[in-house]
Amino acid sequence: MATDSDLLPDSLLLNGREFRYDDIRQYPANSPTELNGYEAKVLDFCRQWLNGAQEFGLRTSGSTGAPQAIQMRRRQLAASAKRTGDYFDLGPGDRMLVCLNCEFVGGLMMLVRGFELNLQMTIVEPHADPLALVSAKEPFDFASFVPLQLRTVLDNGHSARLNTMRAILVGGASVDSSLNKAIQKLKVPVYLTYGMTETASHIALRRLNGPEASPHYRVLPGIHVEQDDRGCLTVRADVTDNQLIITNDRIRLLDAHTFEWLGRADFVINSGGVKVQAEKVEQVLEVALAEIDTANRRSFVIGRPDTRLGEQVTAFIEGKPLSAAQNKHLLALLSERLDRYERPRELVYVPEFRTTASGKLDRLGTVRASATTTQKDAAQP
Repeated sequence: MATDSDLLPDSLLLNGREFRYDDIRQYPANSPTELNGYEAKVLDFCRQWLNGAQEFGLRTSGSTGAPQAIQMRRRQLAASAKRTGDYFDLGPGDRMLVCLNCEFVGGLMMLVRGFELNLQMTIVEPHADPLALVSAKEPFDFASFVPLQLRTVLDNGHSARLNTMRAILVGGASVDSSLNKAIQKLKVPVYLTYGMTETASHIALRRLNGPEASPHYRVLPGIHVEQDDRGCLTVRADVTDNQLIITNDRIRLLDAHTFEWLGRADFVINSGGVKVQAEKVEQVLEVALAEIDTANRRSFVIGRPDTRLGEQVTAFIEGKPLSAAQNKHLLALLSERLDRYERPRELVYVPEFRTTASGKLDRLGTVRASATTTQKDAAQP
């Protein structure tokens, strides 16, 4: 009969190779010489954690600006890992797939959860379909994906494998309507995460499927949230080292533990004196594009300087320009579903959007690169 000590892992799998914890503690002395750069970085963090390091340098994702280096204390990361373990009842011997980029907080915290909760870790380099990199016979209880990965996993027919898991997290970017529709077919609970590097990964979750699906985020136990005078979320907890974190995320606080995310304060467009939330326009644009074009295009909305309006709502769409008839149809749909000042005044087509090092959409980089590579189609007010 297995005891708790029998379930405690003493090794991990990294890109199909087993690395024993005792050897990792001595890294790089007792490690194979043939390691790629990603494997070396993962093992170096594991060495630091296993040897009791108390501070770690992390990089923010750079989704709304240049990535920044910050320092996090071990106790913050450990507190976050324990909270996730308690919420999902994860413990010794449970198997976890680590397929996020471990150079950023989402992937790094998967490693911390593995060590703190004594999970069996299978680590693979970031890949569109991480399940294609591991044996079909290898079961998992828990995994975290970015939307692109989850979409690819579903498209490649891995739903049955996902449904054997206890829970799945998805984060790092928004879940569009087509992916959300596919998630509804899964039996495994899928949760959209809310968090950031400064909060040691997620501090709130939103169930996407099943009878407990909700449009609102539920704050994890022990996390204290409020709103500032801009209507933006503030966070204080052990994961922030009890320091107040002030975000740029506009929310509607429903109660002490529940909130609706409205969008980024720095994504508010002041058009003709009317404040337009870019994310609202993006949701409408995404649905309208899906109705007239099956290419599953990405898009986003920003405010561009305008002499009359101050800022004009501008939509950026990835891929080749739509036909004239499709463009006309798109503008008609947007006019039906958006208020006058919310409607994009310009559609900018970009062959390929830029992304940050962590795989997130780089809006500013895309806008800067679009000057000589786009075609524009003015929309009527």
